[in-house]
Amino acid sequence: MSNLLAGNNEPIIAGVDEVGRGALFGPVVAAAVVVPAESVAALTAAGVTDSKKLSARKRQTLAIQIRQMASCGVGLVSAYEIDRINILQASLLAMRRAVTQLPVAPQKCMVDGNQPIPQLSMAQETVIKGDQKVLAIAAASIIAKVWRDELIVRLDRHYPGYDLVSNKGYGSAKHRRGIAKQGICRQHRQSFKSCQVSPKLF
Repeated sequence: MSNLLAGNNEPIIAGVDEVGRGALFGPVVAAAVVVPAESVAALTAAGVTDSKKLSARKRQTLAIQIRQMASCGVGLVSAYEIDRINILQASLLAMRRAVTQLPVAPQKCMVDGNQPIPQLSMAQETVIKGDQKVLAIAAASIIAKVWRDELIVRLDRHYPGYDLVSNKGYGSAKHRRGIAKQGICRQHRQSFKSCQVSPKLF
C-alpha cells in the first residue's frame, strides 16, 4: 500500500472515500484523511486497509487510532438530497464536503474510484480500488464506515422495524420485509426501486 503522506517537505495529500452508496436508508457518508509522515508506520502496522476487509470491532479500534494520528473530515448527503440529485452526484458531494471539513487544506486529493470530485480547487487523482492501495484512502474508508454505522444505529431507535442495527441501512431480507410491512420512513431513499413499494412515510 502506497504511503502518501504529509511531511515537512511533502505536499499535503488527502485520501478520500465514501460509504453507503448502495444502502436503501440514511445518508451517504464520505471521509477525507491526511496522514502525517510520523503516523504512516504506526497506522500501517496497526492494519489500516480497506474497511470492507475488517471486522466491525477492528474498524472501531482503527478509527480511534486514525483520529489520534491523522487529520480527518467527514461529509454527508442526506436521503432527501440523494433523491434530488442521484446517488452518484450525492457521493461526490459528500466527498467534497468531507474535504472542506479537514482542519488542514490539502494540496492534492487521492480519490477512491474513477470519478473526480467536482468543484474542488486542488489537484486530484482517482485511484480504482484506492482503499486497497493508498493508506490515506484506506483510512478514509474506515472513518466513513464507522461514522455512518454509528449514525444508523442511533437512527434505529427512531425508526424501528427495519433491523437497521444489523443491516446498517442496506437491503437485507429483514429490512425489505420491514418496508413491505410498515412502508418507508423519511430516511429511506425514495428514488431507489426497493423503496417504492409504499408511499407511507413516518
